[in-house]
Amino acid sequence: MRQNSTAPRNNKLKPSSNLIMNGSVRVRVIRTLLAIQNGQSLSSVLDPLLNSLHDGDKGFAHALLLTTLRQWHALARLLDSLADNPIDEVEVRTTIQVGLVQLLYLEVADHAAIHETVEAAKEIEFAHSTGLVNAILRKVAKNPSKFRKKCDKKHSLPNWLAYQLKQDWSEQYDELTQGLRQLAPMFLRVNSAVTSVEDYQHALDGAEIDADIVELTTGFKVANSSESAAATTLSTKGLRLHQSTAVNALPDFALGTASVQDMHAQLAAPIINKALMAKLSAEKSDTENTNNEIHILDACAAPGGKLAHWLELISANDESSLFHVKQDNNEISSETSPAITDIKVTAIDNEAPRIERIRENLQRLNLSQHDLQQADNSIALNIVCADATRWQHGKNKKAATNEPVFDAILLDSPCTATGVIRRHPDISILRTEEDIEQTALLQADILHNLWPQLKAGGYLLYVTCSILKQENVEQMQDFITHHNDAVVIEFTEDCNWGIEQAIGRQCLPIDSASGDGFYYALLQKNC
Repeated sequence: MRQNSTAPRNNKLKPSSNLIMNGSVRVRVIRTLLAIQNGQSLSSVLDPLLNSLHDGDKGFAHALLLTTLRQWHALARLLDSLADNPIDEVEVRTTIQVGLVQLLYLEVADHAAIHETVEAAKEIEFAHSTGLVNAILRKVAKNPSKFRKKCDKKHSLPNWLAYQLKQDWSEQYDELTQGLRQLAPMFLRVNSAVTSVEDYQHALDGAEIDADIVELTTGFKVANSSESAAATTLSTKGLRLHQSTAVNALPDFALGTASVQDMHAQLAAPIINKALMAKLSAEKSDTENTNNEIHILDACAAPGGKLAHWLELISANDESSLFHVKQDNNEISSETSPAITDIKVTAIDNEAPRIERIRENLQRLNLSQHDLQQADNSIALNIVCADATRWQHGKNKKAATNEPVFDAILLDSPCTATGVIRRHPDISILRTEEDIEQTALLQADILHNLWPQLKAGGYLLYVTCSILKQENVEQMQDFITHHNDAVVIEFTEDCNWGIEQAIGRQCLPIDSASGDGFYYALLQKNC
């Protein structure tokens, strides 16, 4: 069933990378919103907006832009109810919605909000609409609490997306749709190769930055020999800041001691790393296996947060390191751990600017290839710009074939990113209903291309930041149907995150950890 979007599109508008940044603060915000409606992402237009303003205006502009985006669809429905006739001009609709945000959410004085918004309509050369803008805003200003309640009553999503979430998450629907219009907390991942979460929390205290430790427990069953499987658990700790803070205010951020990463995103590297350690332990029991070199792949790796986390774990001098395996109980023990001599890490992404972003992030964290070589820990890192639907390892070699070469694959799959709408509210404007089907097909193509390159006994961790089942559990169910050598690794009841699915677990941005919406499924390739 197709659900139409609320806000009409103006066919006269054309996407442009030339964002004009002049005029009043409100005019610049309006132009930024128009650029987003034309297909530009928030991440591409936010800096040009803020950099064009004096320091004293940046905070207001940021709040006005982000709040308008978060409440966009609810404001559009409110506007339709206030107008006597349909308002088809997108510039006028956008201007009025910016005015409504000031009155309903930012507590700007009535006279200032109305006057400056009317003037903004003139500045963008829509003076003919000033009477309409003035009348609607004055009507709302008479009883803002009434209209705020009306705006907050339902969701602020395009109708097609709200409908799909109702189908996928009927029990959580109300809480979920309200949660997606809220501000997401800021999380930090601490580099375990440098310091502990507890010590970094103390450093934050010294900088008068309040933060809580969030600990997520993950349990799953992995084979520790050719005939048996054992439950394994791991703990992932991160820091949730009480208030978002500029990164340059964080202790030793420039030195790579910490990174900004959502708490649920911090699950990826520990899970695939622990699964890989289980594979190596199982192989140790096979006396015929003498290969001490392992090869791992991070597919669709940009901007490099999960890759960096995995490298940190590998490099850390503790039980998470592949060089220093040490486990308790029935898990991998130092006596049975393989002697790893070389680790080859390949990371791929399909856009050159995103590859450069990976390199920049690794450089800050002292995890570039040069840094890894200097550390003499036998880690070889290769970052490749390639299309994951077609790329094959060693394709430039004469004998290149789509053969199994990887011991573990982390696939941070492309998705509609509906799980991170709180952080990127432009997603609710940019995404269309057709994107779901197209994205699911892209995901399937990547899976079908990478799976043959995984060794027997190897693990693939499938991750998305989507909350739509078609991209997640339904994608995995379809994949399993067509790949008889794929075995689902079940997460156990030890997990204190996410909702159990037929395959994998789904995090929603409404749980106690306050993390974003992420999906995880762990697969092993049959021997």
